[in-house]
Amino acid sequence: MADATEHVERQRGLRVLRDVAPYLWPEGEPGVKLRVVGAMAVLVLAKLIAVTTPMLYKGAVDALAGDTPDGTTMLALGAVGLTVAYGTVRLTNIGFQQLRDVIFARVAQGALRKLALRTFRHIHALSLRYHISRKTGALSRIMERGVKGVSFLLRFLLFSIGPLVLELVMVCGILVAVFDWRFLVVLVVTIVLYVWFTFAITEWRVRIRRQMNDQDNEANQRAIDSLLNYETVKYFGADRREAARYDEAMAGYETSALKTAYSLALINFGQGLVINVGLVAVMVMAARGVSSGDFTVGDFVMVNAYMIQIIMPLNFLGTVYREIRQSLVDMGQMFDLLEQPAEVVDKPDAPALTVTGGEVVFDDVHFSYESDRPILKGVSLTVPAGRSLAIVGPTGSGKSTIGRLLFRFYDVDGGSLLIDGQDVRDVTQHSLHEAIGVVPQDTVLFNDTIWYNIAYGRPEASREEVEDAARAAEIHDFIQTLPRGYDTMVGERGLKLSGGEKQRVGIARTILKNPPILLLDEATSALDTRTEQGIQASLRRMGRGRTVITIAHRLSTIVDADEIVVLEEGRVVERGSHAALLAQHGRYASMWATQRAEDEGADAA
Repeated sequence: MADATEHVERQRGLRVLRDVAPYLWPEGEPGVKLRVVGAMAVLVLAKLIAVTTPMLYKGAVDALAGDTPDGTTMLALGAVGLTVAYGTVRLTNIGFQQLRDVIFARVAQGALRKLALRTFRHIHALSLRYHISRKTGALSRIMERGVKGVSFLLRFLLFSIGPLVLELVMVCGILVAVFDWRFLVVLVVTIVLYVWFTFAITEWRVRIRRQMNDQDNEANQRAIDSLLNYETVKYFGADRREAARYDEAMAGYETSALKTAYSLALINFGQGLVINVGLVAVMVMAARGVSSGDFTVGDFVMVNAYMIQIIMPLNFLGTVYREIRQSLVDMGQMFDLLEQPAEVVDKPDAPALTVTGGEVVFDDVHFSYESDRPILKGVSLTVPAGRSLAIVGPTGSGKSTIGRLLFRFYDVDGGSLLIDGQDVRDVTQHSLHEAIGVVPQDTVLFNDTIWYNIAYGRPEASREEVEDAARAAEIHDFIQTLPRGYDTMVGERGLKLSGGEKQRVGIARTILKNPPILLLDEATSALDTRTEQGIQASLRRMGRGRTVITIAHRLSTIVDADEIVVLEEGRVVERGSHAALLAQHGRYASMWATQRAEDEGADAA
């Protein structure tokens, strides 16, 4: 089972690398490719300089020790000159490394931006069904960690693993050429043991880290969910309960984090043991060579310098490999998200919707969110262009589902939905959304100004048009009383405004959008009677010459509709005008009588 999981993880890692590669070598962008080539060229130069540095160090030491055939004056001058050259070469190496980073920075940041934008767009393209079933906090965390993982991978895979291998090959060649094969054997055995130990422990730690990520996602989701529902928490005095739920998730995170810390100590000690045994072995061999006269003191120093030069990046290799593996895990989650297919997609070369009048037709529509629970069972409706239709019925009858299908949040399972004779599945979603204005029952606002939220309906609108829309929604006068007017921040999800004020802002932005088809989903449910009457008048004015579909609970708000449809258990059970339905003494008349009695009781109270 573990082998199968590891195989899947390796395949996943390879897939991630394949997906990331095009961002480093994008088609049609020669400037980016030139920067990549330039960065790699500078990288090679830096490594060539790095492997020659210990040779200058050796020359300076030999000159000072008198192990050269030159005169004493030249010895001193040679030692000083070699020392200066040694320092100059080290500085040049550092300069080339920084130049490499400068050249590559634009490539890396451009890749991050493109990938983040691609992920953001894809998340928005996913269906409402997907978003309803996902946790927003966890989704945000996956995207955040994935983009950071790409940043790490681009930097360290190119500038740590590759350069380390290049440097090891060059150093091995120098050790064989200058000393003998035994030094190479010790070095290779040390490296092999180090790499094996590092990779084995790191694979174990990655599994622990994945558990820690899951606990982190859970804790973050619980925190966000609790904070978004701050008022509900207070209503039920659930502060301690929410804190306990959060602490429970953090306890799981703590357990995994402790395992990560303990395993880190183990891997650091093991790496230090392997490296130091190899270093001591090489230095003992070099010291014996100096004692026997086969090597100079400078040779001893040079071997030490090369070993230190290799040990430093090897010590970093464990961290780099661990982070790369973790980055692949994080990126794998993000690329899994990118591979999540969108349930509702445009057909290839789909045309834009052409609205000539705005006639809406539901023709024998069947739909279910789950296959074993049908919601709509053969619904047929026709709303002539410029006319109004109201849909009423008990909770769960399918009223809101009709609105979601009209906006094409979902595709119908059977039948068809037409606008001016065009099946909504055959046109682009963007053009469909542009043609429909929606005022939902629960208006959610952006954490920005009132101006931004109203202008969201049409960002290019002038100030006069925004204010006219606010007047039509009867909220302009209220906005004028605020200290900052239209620049007032509404808070997250509009929490600084009352329910009625939020609803009026939502109505204003739909009025500003000025669409040919209106969908009013309990649009005045959060308003008091006086405000509701004023907004109903505004909505009626806005609906003139447009197709209006109203989903209503309060029957008093739809008495003027051209046609009223009563839904029950996913079927149309009655239809007609308000007067005609009352005359039938059926389901609608019963609902009307019940609501009238409730209203009279409320007035008496």
